[in-house]
Amino acid sequence: MSSSIRILTSRCVASAGRRHLAATLSRPAASPRLGLASPGTASSIGVPSSFAAARLQSTTAAPEDAVPTGPKVKAPALVYISGEEMTHYATQLLLKEWIEPHFDTSSWETYDLSCKSRDETSDQVLHDAVEAGKRVGAIFKEPTITPSAVQVQEMGLKQAWGSPNGAMRKGWNGITISRDTIHIEGIELGYKNQVLFERHAVGGEYGAGWDEVGQGTLLTTYIPQDGGAPFVVDKRDLTDKHNVCVVYHNPYDNVRELAKIFFERCLEHQVTPYIVTKKTVFKWQEGFWATMKKVFDD
Repeated sequence: MSSSIRILTSRCVASAGRRHLAATLSRPAASPRLGLASPGTASSIGVPSSFAAARLQSTTAAPEDAVPTGPKVKAPALVYISGEEMTHYATQLLLKEWIEPHFDTSSWETYDLSCKSRDETSDQVLHDAVEAGKRVGAIFKEPTITPSAVQVQEMGLKQAWGSPNGAMRKGWNGITISRDTIHIEGIELGYKNQVLFERHAVGGEYGAGWDEVGQGTLLTTYIPQDGGAPFVVDKRDLTDKHNVCVVYHNPYDNVRELAKIFFERCLEHQVTPYIVTKKTVFKWQEGFWATMKKVFDD
């Protein structure tokens, strides 16, 4: 799904840039909404090479002749999830200036996952967005806030709503989170080559159950779905007066798919793969490591 989002975004922006650049070249010089910038100038921004000569000038309102006269391209169905703060502001500018003038987005479904919207709908909007994502199969999401206790008070929220990302990954069977370094021409990083990151994105603390408890005994009991006899996974005596108990699980079923995605990307970008676990301490990670190694060896 993340690959579909990257492809969709690059195609939309590249097409928008080409159309905007063509309109600029045929437009009188008196109305430079989108002009030409020499590579490396301070006013240019990093964009795909297909329209690297185009730059967007900062203004608050588009002049009439900056609006394209040709028909808009029909954009495919998409679930657009809006967030808040600075990235929301920046993304809305990109939509207004680069996407909406060139693309018909009437087939998009938009869901507001700001803290205020989640609070007013008692988080129904999050459930609706997850269901829409399942149905449509293409999602673009802005960064959102998972409110802290302080933000609950500042925003006047009814409660501290949980991570929307965790709910989305669970609802869409998200296997991995891809975090890649961003390399911009003219900016030196501490390393030359691209670094790719893949993180197992299902289970774990995002979906954990927890509670504050006192002294006593904590039992974690497994009840098999096939009707087999229940058994205790973990038993521990709590001797401290104030504790927090956290229970979560990590599925092994999709580790093979995670491994395929990870190793295929390493081959594509010609980088050396590293699998990071703490299996010397967390013995349950041995199965994760073993599956990754088997896929690599195969």
